[in-house]
Amino acid sequence: MNLALNESGLPVCLRFERPMTDEEFLRFCAANEPMRVERETNGEIVVMSPAGFGTGRINSRITRCLDEWAEVDGRGAVTDSNGGYALPDGSVRAPDAAWISTHRLASLSEEQKTGFPPVCPEFVIELRSPSDNLVDLQAKMEMWIANGAEVAWLIDPLEKAVTIYRPGEQPEHLAQPTSIQGTGPIVGFELVLARIWA
Repeated sequence: MNLALNESGLPVCLRFERPMTDEEFLRFCAANEPMRVERETNGEIVVMSPAGFGTGRINSRITRCLDEWAEVDGRGAVTDSNGGYALPDGSVRAPDAAWISTHRLASLSEEQKTGFPPVCPEFVIELRSPSDNLVDLQAKMEMWIANGAEVAWLIDPLEKAVTIYRPGEQPEHLAQPTSIQGTGPIVGFELVLARIWA
């Protein structure tokens, strides 16, 4: 399937007569770089424009902080906003940053690791950009938890706020926190927000 799009009029939702196979979806994503592409549970393809400079800079800092911690911690691996996951609900999502344990990684074949692995990371971060709808992002955070994430952070640089999602709990909203402490699978991780807001 060779369908390339331009950035005008994004985001756009595409629905085909039949859902794309995983292989077709991988090729579609490659043909439409640097745009961000995700697959909904119903097979609909959502194509979004790449993040702007400000959001990209903040996301780079977040991913770097998480990756530096994970390297020292040694219990898992980190992916950035290009790392997609095939989730149990049938969707394919790429969080802005994610941490997945070596235990979950060990359940995957080498071939599965080269595409969209059929697993949900234990920890995800989504970063709100100026063009993002907050209600949609909140629903996305609940989707991560429903698919197996143990902790999910929604970081909102526009409001300088963080909302923490955990299974079976109401979201915890933090207004202008100076740092966030990791819990559960990422205990020991601290994100100092002065590095993020600057």
